Amino acid sequence: MLKNWRIGVIAGIAVLALAGCSTTATTTSTSSSDSLTAKPGSLKGVTLTMWVAESTATEAKQPIAAFDKLTGATIKTVVIPDPYEGNVPTKLATGDKPDLAFYQPSVSALPVIQPAKNLLSLDGSPWLKSLGKVEQNLGVINGVHYSAVIKQPSIIGVYYNKPDFAKAGITKIPQDYAQFLALAKELKTKLPAGTYPLYEAGADKWPLQWQIHMQMSGVLGPDFWAKLNANKASWNNPTFVNAVSTYDNDVIKGGLTNPDYQTGTFVEQGATLLSGKTAMVAQVDALVPELTAKMSTAKLNSTVGWFPIAEKTPTAQFAADVTNAVSAFNTGNTKTENASKQFINYWLTTDYPAFIKAQGYVSIEPAVKSPTGLPTIVQEQAAAFPTATQLYYGYLFATPDIHIYLNEMLFGQKTPQTLAQAMETQFIQQGKAQGIKGF
Repeated sequence: MLKNWRIGVIAGIAVLALAGCSTTATTTSTSSSDSLTAKPGSLKGVTLTMWVAESTATEAKQPIAAFDKLTGATIKTVVIPDPYEGNVPTKLATGDKPDLAFYQPSVSALPVIQPAKNLLSLDGSPWLKSLGKVEQNLGVINGVHYSAVIKQPSIIGVYYNKPDFAKAGITKIPQDYAQFLALAKELKTKLPAGTYPLYEAGADKWPLQWQIHMQMSGVLGPDFWAKLNANKASWNNPTFVNAVSTYDNDVIKGGLTNPDYQTGTFVEQGATLLSGKTAMVAQVDALVPELTAKMSTAKLNSTVGWFPIAEKTPTAQFAADVTNAVSAFNTGNTKTENASKQFINYWLTTDYPAFIKAQGYVSIEPAVKSPTGLPTIVQEQAAAFPTATQLYYGYLFATPDIHIYLNEMLFGQKTPQTLAQAMETQFIQQGKAQGIKGF
């Protein structure tokens, strides 16, 4: 889930920047091209290590078991503690290296682990052309594919309690953020005392960012982010400050959320949505497992709905996170490198239908049908994905810790203006740490 890349990136950048000072440039290892096309044969005696986050500890359980049984190989998973995307680059800098690892396939995160030095190129893999158009372009750095995308990137939208909407007489879904905000205010007046229009999870921090992102969608496009990457634009721009101000004044100070927003949790966000104590939740699809674990699909379908929203349109945003992709590492051992590529190839070709059925995922390969019986909210998210816009994380070389600064704002430690300046200060530090031109 997206929460895994919310923290620790700047620490990883610093570590690798220091490590890079004492290393010489290396080129990406290129294992035998046979590993890209050959069907898995006997790999008895071959052991691969795969780094996983706490959120991805069982993500690859089904393909690993199937591959090990088919080939005789042994793939061992090692859980790297959170913050995963801070601890992984730290371990790499010490010389520790896995054969495979989950890692976010975005231009703001993947460079932190120095793909040209540490990862194997997956160019030419047979599964690449099988992916949807969006997924084909993820995990590409300087024209080279370093990530195997295994599931649809996380999509941002609004979950709502259907009984609450019915009680309030709500029959129309908002078509832009202003209507969404107006709906929250309407719900506040129509719902019983103790029922909140929205729920904010200040204790976990990372869920705080989504309403800001929804307001930014389609307002500041790729051209602005390109300028920001070159230090020719600033986080202090009025559009960003106004988005934070709207969230602060209308949502938080306007009393549209749970009174304990400072200490609210992600788990309670889902629980109160299901109970009807919360009418709407702005969240990514990380909330789906929380909901499906507590309610049958049939009951969930009648209880919770979902809709996408942006500043000016009813569209969603998406962002790749640590659960979305796997990379193979340059270990210097041709045998294990080839085995790693064979595993990825098997996972995304022969095994892919079984994998998405086991996990309950929608298919990201157009030629492969999604499993039947998926919750309606999952189907709604899949339908919204083709027209979703990419979150700014997909455009920037690094991203400041907006969730931390928003949490500080909840406690009165920052204003929208000082929050924007904190984003700007950290972004400049990140640019300098990476040696980005213009910083």
